[in-house]
Amino acid sequence: MSQTVERALRIIELFAQRPHSLGEIAADLGVHRSTALRLVQTLERGGFARPVDGRYTVGFRMVAIAQHAVEQLDLHPVAHPHLLRLGDRYGHTVHLAQIVEDEIVYVTKVDGRGALRMRSRVGQPVDPHTSGVGKAILAHLDEPTRERFLARLTYPRHTATSITDPAAFRTELARIAERGWAEDDGEFEDFVACVAVPVRDARGRVAGAVSLTALRAATPLERLRDLLPELTGTCAAISRDLGWTSGSPGASGSPGTSGFAGTGPSGEHRP
Repeated sequence: MSQTVERALRIIELFAQRPHSLGEIAADLGVHRSTALRLVQTLERGGFARPVDGRYTVGFRMVAIAQHAVEQLDLHPVAHPHLLRLGDRYGHTVHLAQIVEDEIVYVTKVDGRGALRMRSRVGQPVDPHTSGVGKAILAHLDEPTRERFLARLTYPRHTATSITDPAAFRTELARIAERGWAEDDGEFEDFVACVAVPVRDARGRVAGAVSLTALRAATPLERLRDLLPELTGTCAAISRDLGWTSGSPGASGSPGTSGFAGTGPSGEHRP
């Protein structure tokens, strides 16, 4: 890469952080102010820089290009290689779910090892109140969107552990938002358990959730919780590939989220 291109890219990175003066740009690049000025003027003519109150910042063309690139990032192809590695490492079924119109839907499934296959399938909507991915997504949505989802829930009972009370479900979502991960303790099918962690997009908003799912007889929920650090790391890597750089899923103060601090696996049980 030519030195001029490297310097221009560095200037764009500086502008992405905050507006910079010409002197600050020159100091960062280690060049004379006249050299920095020529580079900035070239970027400005191309729409990649603009002056603001004696400083320079990202130009509107750069903003438009970045927005267009973000909109083209589809969750499935970005996440799939990460999900394959996670499934191969532990042998459990891996699900990726996201909001599709007004439902939370499985968009990717990596089958676990063994002859028995989970009944879940790609394109299948989930019952948010009895699924790990559903709860992980709902807990980390902005409040208006979450309330629209909750208003439509009917809370059917599938097993003895299904949450069927709206107030109890809200309490569960608050707990998930606090710790940063969700679980399904045989709530849809009494022989299946899972843990789930949210994935974020470039703006820090929840883009979906990934779960590790297993038969309870073979892998109890307590053992799945032991895999939460690896699952959280996988979701952090997917989030980074989607353009999010503010931390790992569950970091507090993320745009468009509940504003929680993920604490990792705590082993706490729902009452």
